Amino acid sequence: MKNGLLFLVVVLLAKIPTIDAENWSGWRGPHGDGTSLETEVPLRWDGEAGHNVAWKVEVSGKGHASPIVWEERIFLVTCVEETNERILFCLDRDTGRTIWQQTVVSAPLETLHRLNSRASSTPATDGQSVFVVFLEVDGTTVPAPNVGTPRPITPGVMVVASYDFDGNEQWKVKPGEFVSAHGFSSNPVLYDDLVIVNGDHDGDGYIVALDRATGDIRWKTRRPNNTRSYVTPLIRTLGGRTQLVLGGSLSVYSYDPATGRAHWNIRGPTEQFVASVVSDNRMLYLTAGYPDKHILAIRPDGLGDVTDTHIEWRTKRGAAYVPSPIVEGPWLLVVSDAGIGSCFEAASGKRVWMERIGGGHSASMVSADGKVYILSDHGVTTVIRPGPEFDIVATNKLGERCSASPAISGGRIYIRGEKHLYAIGPSG
Repeated sequence: MKNGLLFLVVVLLAKIPTIDAENWSGWRGPHGDGTSLETEVPLRWDGEAGHNVAWKVEVSGKGHASPIVWEERIFLVTCVEETNERILFCLDRDTGRTIWQQTVVSAPLETLHRLNSRASSTPATDGQSVFVVFLEVDGTTVPAPNVGTPRPITPGVMVVASYDFDGNEQWKVKPGEFVSAHGFSSNPVLYDDLVIVNGDHDGDGYIVALDRATGDIRWKTRRPNNTRSYVTPLIRTLGGRTQLVLGGSLSVYSYDPATGRAHWNIRGPTEQFVASVVSDNRMLYLTAGYPDKHILAIRPDGLGDVTDTHIEWRTKRGAAYVPSPIVEGPWLLVVSDAGIGSCFEAASGKRVWMERIGGGHSASMVSADGKVYILSDHGVTTVIRPGPEFDIVATNKLGERCSASPAISGGRIYIRGEKHLYAIGPSG
């Protein structure tokens, strides 16, 4: 009898998910900053040999958007250029098998930068609906604004759509225009009952909040300077208020995510931004950009223009344009597009090491269990233990090029390569 009761307890406990398991629900995960609370995360693998690879499935089309994970489902977007389709896939987490797919947009292919794709916006989910964002163009062209070399480009409109977990479209809206010689990418962010999307572009830029249930516009805030940027906002409670913070369009801004009203702003420090802001719940950290490169620590308790009062520290060496930084414990890590990694004491800005990681870098870093995972364009993931010494834990080859940032969920790392999606970690 005792053995039977013990067996029943073991079975019941096995069915309870561990408190460390997290859904990777959107761009840079559940916290919006690349960090994971999971502890049993793979450190070593070999994609070519299949070592520590649970499964690998071919992904049709092209895309730089990251996979997202909710319990037993993975969502991924792609563009099949032969048919002009932008597609949302739902995959089984255990096997990689496609459960369903839906064409969200069918339209001519937009012009874009060689490092961009036509499916670069990572979806977001709340566990009931999945939200996707694409650009829709009609094929007409205009002279490219804000470029050194004149050329025709395709203007269009942003398309935001909601699907349920069975693949049924719930709503689809077009909240604003968009034009950029670099193409399109805008990752949706969820807050309360809102879907918030950044529309910085080389026209009348905006941030827009849509009703999660209907797609109706709840607020729309004009952005300054009409200059393209591709930053996903970070939402944090800092300085006694909820703040939506992003760099872009020659500025850094904090908004109230419930209303779109500005808290504070910083002029510059550069023209164009891609990397997202991160925080240690004390300060905000930003790396940018183009044409000037900066790494800033910003105190978040200001009002109005705080350019001259709230920059805690600044450096220009080792700054990144595309890859987002990460905070792990007391450390801020930045890897430049060229693969130069730096580790700072976040509070003081003291750089404790600066080393070459190797390879070009587009993906943003992720972290788990005190380690930081740095994925290069060549598909090589360098695992670093942040601290005062440069400490490489492992170097792992995938076997194909990568531009998408990894996702961590349920003891696995999901990496989108140029042609395949990989589930790194134990099978079953």
